[in-house]
Amino acid sequence: MTRMPRFHFAFAVHDLSSAREFYGGLLGCPEGRSDEHWVDFDLYGHQIVAHLDPAGRPGRADRGAGEGRDAVKNEVDGDHVPVPHFGLILGWEEWHALAERLRAAGVAFEIEPHIRFKGLPGEQATMFFRDPSGNALEFKSFQDEAQIFAK
Repeated sequence: MTRMPRFHFAFAVHDLSSAREFYGGLLGCPEGRSDEHWVDFDLYGHQIVAHLDPAGRPGRADRGAGEGRDAVKNEVDGDHVPVPHFGLILGWEEWHALAERLRAAGVAFEIEPHIRFKGLPGEQATMFFRDPSGNALEFKSFQDEAQIFAK
């Protein structure tokens, strides 16, 4: 049996200590190899790497066009989705447990956990929030995984 390929994503953070607290502590991602300039994390079996950019400015939702990272927001089913963003599609129960854990930790949601495309192809639970460096993350879930690529 062929295993599903694992995703690798490298991204900038302004502080490795806060990245460790957020990804390792809050999101529960085990830490892999590290160096003074980067840290590997296991995000549900996928390798994400936080690379230090101390001069990097955190992404902000209030920037206009041409003002740096995350200047773009696209409307998706009434939400203003930050671009770029990354995340995962979790199982239904895992998604709800993560949403509750984030709420309990006082995470400020960019887009509150809710159901998008209700009653339509691609119906999904979704939520957006940012890491301490301003990177936008989206975690979503489908009750019916056949809807992931539904048109």
